[in-house]
Amino acid sequence: MGRENNKLYEKVVRVTYRYLGPAADRFVSRQCKSHLNKKPGQLCQNDLDDLIVWFSLAMGMLSEDPEVVKQFESELKGLAG
Repeated sequence: MGRENNKLYEKVVRVTYRYLGPAADRFVSRQCKSHLNKKPGQLCQNDLDDLIVWFSLAMGMLSEDPEVVKQFESELKGLAG
């Protein structure tokens, strides 16, 4: 399954785009490969909790505002339900 066929991946990228802009796709892809050992197109609902942890750690290093990180986490958790 390619990225273009994975609706969850597309949703995660869309949320991430609001925080990272054009780097979102590359960021999400790299997190999937590095931390989940999956191709981005293989992302599934069961992966979201682990992915959110990794995203939060990365965003914590990129942003000095903890509220931004919390908002990002919250939006991603909304995709899990």
